[in-house]
Amino acid sequence: MLNLKKNTQKKKKNWIALIIKIGIAGFILLLLFIGSIYVGLWGKIPSKTELSDLKQAEASLILDNNKALLGKYFVFDRSIIEYKDIPQYLIDGLVATEDARFYEHEGIDYRSFFRVFFKSLLLQDDSAGGGSTITQQLAKNLYGRDKHGILSLPVNKISEMIIASRIEAIYDKNDILTLYLNTVPFSENTFGIESASQRFFNKTTHELSLSEASTLVGTLKANHSYNPRLFPERSQFRRDIVLQQMEKYGYIDNATRLKESNSPLKIDYHKFTYNEGLAPYFREQVRKQVTRVLDSINHTDQTDYDLYTDGLKITTTLDNTMQEYAEKGMTSHMERLQVQFENAYGASAPWLKNEALVNEIVKKLPEYKRLKTKKLTESQIMDSLRKKSKKPIFTYEGDTIVSLSTIDSLKHYLKFLNAGFVAIEPQTGAVRAYVGGVNFEHFKYDHVTMGKRQVGSTFKPIVYTAALESGMEPCTYFSVKEITYTDKDGWTPSNASDEEQDPYMNYSLEKALSRSINTIAVKVMETVGINPVIAQARKMGIISDLPKVPSLALGTAELSLMELTAAYTSYANQSIPSRPYFIEKIENKDGKILYQYKPKAPLEAAFSARTREIMIQFMKATIDEGTATRMRTTYDITNDMAGKTGTTQDNRDGWFMSITPHLVMGSWVGNDNHQIGFSSTGIGQGANSALPIVANFLNRLNKDSDFNNITNAKFNSPSQDVLEALDCEPDKRDGFFKRLFGKKKKEKVFGE
Repeated sequence: MLNLKKNTQKKKKNWIALIIKIGIAGFILLLLFIGSIYVGLWGKIPSKTELSDLKQAEASLILDNNKALLGKYFVFDRSIIEYKDIPQYLIDGLVATEDARFYEHEGIDYRSFFRVFFKSLLLQDDSAGGGSTITQQLAKNLYGRDKHGILSLPVNKISEMIIASRIEAIYDKNDILTLYLNTVPFSENTFGIESASQRFFNKTTHELSLSEASTLVGTLKANHSYNPRLFPERSQFRRDIVLQQMEKYGYIDNATRLKESNSPLKIDYHKFTYNEGLAPYFREQVRKQVTRVLDSINHTDQTDYDLYTDGLKITTTLDNTMQEYAEKGMTSHMERLQVQFENAYGASAPWLKNEALVNEIVKKLPEYKRLKTKKLTESQIMDSLRKKSKKPIFTYEGDTIVSLSTIDSLKHYLKFLNAGFVAIEPQTGAVRAYVGGVNFEHFKYDHVTMGKRQVGSTFKPIVYTAALESGMEPCTYFSVKEITYTDKDGWTPSNASDEEQDPYMNYSLEKALSRSINTIAVKVMETVGINPVIAQARKMGIISDLPKVPSLALGTAELSLMELTAAYTSYANQSIPSRPYFIEKIENKDGKILYQYKPKAPLEAAFSARTREIMIQFMKATIDEGTATRMRTTYDITNDMAGKTGTTQDNRDGWFMSITPHLVMGSWVGNDNHQIGFSSTGIGQGANSALPIVANFLNRLNKDSDFNNITNAKFNSPSQDVLEALDCEPDKRDGFFKRLFGKKKKEKVFGE
């Protein structure tokens, strides 16, 4: 019995010794494991030196001319702010919700750590929480987590604890909170509190209310599940929990908590992406220019500035409000015009009936070319392109997903009209509004700077300017009758209206231009000569090829909208064409100016002051009583303005150029495929297709008192000399004897 007792005691001691040995071995292994992480065997741990010089990829900001945010360029949508820009209740809400003992620990909250260790790992209790302090979360935000199989969690947790301890040794608590809020991911792949604030509430972090700050803090628990745009009720519930935590830890009182909890969640969502947001076509032009500027700076100064990661600030010439008015004005008109355009064609539309046209375009598709390389027959290729699948497509009611084949999709997009609009401050060349098309995501082609189309009658003012510069007087009269030019294959320019066919009627230059009489425009250029007209265009800044043919007078030259609008600025800028520009300055994130726009020496005056005053009166008559009277009658635009409409052959392009003392605007409308025009002049003429875009823009501008300096501006009164030169009847009909005995020969050879 005694031996049995001794044996039992001996076994008990052996077990205790074994447990102690196992415990010691386990502890040694744990120390070795931690040591292996510490020395970097599982991945490099950043040193204190590296941590003291943290550099985060930061979005570059595009600002309008009033410093309002226009957009961003980024890899990670992050904007860095300072501690002073963070409201105290945002910090309080973060601490109360994410790390209540933040100010008491030095990076690791051992109480929370062991609670989580025993409840989560040993007892499998999911309610234990994460146990990571704000500093540990910061470490994870900065360096992410690596995969190490079943040891991933312990390796990463210990790594974060080591990094957190080093961070706490370098930075004070305010710095850590700032670093955390600048790096933490919010909903929709948005990084940092400033970007999240701009995304969901369209305001800076400093401007956030208590409710808004609590909403954003609440998303940190699960940034998709508590996305305030996608799940507003769930997000509001989480916001209220944050407010409860703030009350629990004494940051707010009960009355404040109840007041905020009872307020509805309201967001003001603004997404800054490549395809979406305000002015995407303009932002793309700015991106190209900034890239060229940075390449030059990096090459010259041996720097390495990166547009997408270095937090640059790019101040542009654009005005956000004017841009918004321009985009809304274009969209509202183009949606109506598209319906008008399709209804006019009906079932005979070229994208439906013109198989030759469709097949021609099909053969240019990348998918067609890819299938062709596989040695498929034409029939096999077309069968493949006719297979339907679900595709997102553009409509003015919003993008929708439908079942379409590649050919169906091509026909869908082939029917769409497109447009361009630009507004330039003539005295400086600053571009204030810029709309390159109806939808950037689906139509990347920029119709302001990239596209060149025949300009139609908008070229006529250049012809008349050249005529006045040559000494022709405003009261010079030309007959409206047609003339056939035998040296140009019997070319006979005609007029659009039957009222302008009276062979005995003569118009003054003013009436001829304001009514856009084709026959007279050609006769004026015949009198002046093609070369002087081309020379006049060059003086006004036009550099594109100009054909030396009589039809140049009618606008057969192909120009971009930007080029033509810039030429028109000379009428509002003391006869000097301005040079359009987009960027005012580029700064690095510390405020150092890397680039500042410096106006080049102004171009020489393209024509005399007298010619300018006369041309303004000519084009004011176009608005008041000529081809652009819709500005007054239909759209009730009362601004002091001048302008010119334009329509090209077969109604393929509609143009409208508008001049006010402080803003010159140009618009173009047409189909991207040159073979598809409007079915009738009534729909396709510039007064119907392009003019309304400018009218809609001005209507919105006129209602905004912030732009009174533009909308209320008046042209200077013409000089007495000009008033006297314009003092004549707008038209006169040949008398009886001239009609009876005058020349009856219709044909005449065009000459310079």
